[in-house]
Amino acid sequence: RQPSEVVMNPKQVFLSLLIFGVAGLLLFMYLQVWMEEQHTGRVEKKREQKETSGWDPVNYLQPAPRIMITEKIQEHITNQNPKLHMPEDLKEKRENLLKSQRPTGILTKTSHTQGEDPALGKISGSSTNKLIEKHQGTKTLFKKFGEMNWPLDIRPLNKSLVKDNKWKKTDVTQEKRRSFLWEFCKKYGGVSHPQSHLFHMVSRIYVEDKHKILYCEVPKAGCSNWKRILMVLNGLASSTYNISHDAVHYGKHLKKLDSFDLKGIYTRLNTYTKAVFVRDPMERLVSAFRDKFEHPNSYYHPVFGKAIIKKYRPNACEEALNNGSGVKFKEFVHYLLDSHRPVGMDIHWEKVSKLCYPCLITYDFVGKFETLEEDANYFLQLIGAPKELKFPNFKDRHSSDERTNTQVVRQYLKDLSRTERQLIYDFYYLDYLMFNYTTPVL
Repeated sequence: RQPSEVVMNPKQVFLSLLIFGVAGLLLFMYLQVWMEEQHTGRVEKKREQKETSGWDPVNYLQPAPRIMITEKIQEHITNQNPKLHMPEDLKEKRENLLKSQRPTGILTKTSHTQGEDPALGKISGSSTNKLIEKHQGTKTLFKKFGEMNWPLDIRPLNKSLVKDNKWKKTDVTQEKRRSFLWEFCKKYGGVSHPQSHLFHMVSRIYVEDKHKILYCEVPKAGCSNWKRILMVLNGLASSTYNISHDAVHYGKHLKKLDSFDLKGIYTRLNTYTKAVFVRDPMERLVSAFRDKFEHPNSYYHPVFGKAIIKKYRPNACEEALNNGSGVKFKEFVHYLLDSHRPVGMDIHWEKVSKLCYPCLITYDFVGKFETLEEDANYFLQLIGAPKELKFPNFKDRHSSDERTNTQVVRQYLKDLSRTERQLIYDFYYLDYLMFNYTTPVL
């Protein structure tokens, strides 16, 4: 036969079609994934570029705190939501404020954001927008949460183990905190089918199976001593005072919720007592800076310090560039507010809303650093801990340093411009609202 007369048999035709079909399907799946990634990237980029609050800042250094009340939330949400119309006079005030307060020198010379000052850059990923837009995050690799038994309703605390009447006032405060957070999330969270990756959401939650506790770790809010408590409850130590800092943070003694399978995670979320302890965001930020940058540190200085000094300090000396020590608070703030940070975020100054997801996970107990011992010891009563176990009151590290408090925070904020202080508040805006913290006088 001539070559042109060769005819493929049916088996060859079928195999050829199958190969081409599989190749086409793989190409289609690749293109679909690529298009989704591009779309997600564009959404995140647009979100980072959105304007922040249009509030007029006031003098932070004059102690005239204003308590956040429920009626104010609607006003704040309206101001934060870019989909809602902002009056022209507010826009003008905001623009004039930024022009008048724009720092010069360091920021202008070291900016790598196409002419945008890092400290005045758009705050990356407005938390309030993320709530209102229903937490558009990475698609879960498993079933949608809506198909699972997801506990979105607040449930009564089991107080059967509390015998002492001295906890009545603490209990009233606790109920107010729980209700406030739940009502806030119910009104403004808009969460019915959360899409954030489950294992990421629970990655900061520690598990104590004996007393059925889930504790979400918020660094700089008493987390070291809380982990000591969990170790004692687990039978890993006889006393909280016998556990070193390294054993707490590097010992790998405690289990995290993301180490369980899906069934284990959902069972614990639905049946265990879930606790989170928070702190005034500005205090927590200053505390983190003092701990990580004002003392020798073999991780934060070379990783964060070197990057911060290189980008935000003009004419930095060779020694500072090599070892990363001596970061100033103003430089640290410029890094925090820069939407193009030279190094990523860290859990010690990350927002609580992104560490513990309090509008996706309904916490049964909301403690505060400001009333830490009282809240913690009441919680130990609730879960039936041994009577002799009390929350430790010692400072985990740098015990000779003054604790970070309102007065200490004011000293650090003196070095910042009014706009920089306003932008720090904007950055932690959602944490202030969710946990009903006093709005700072900026």
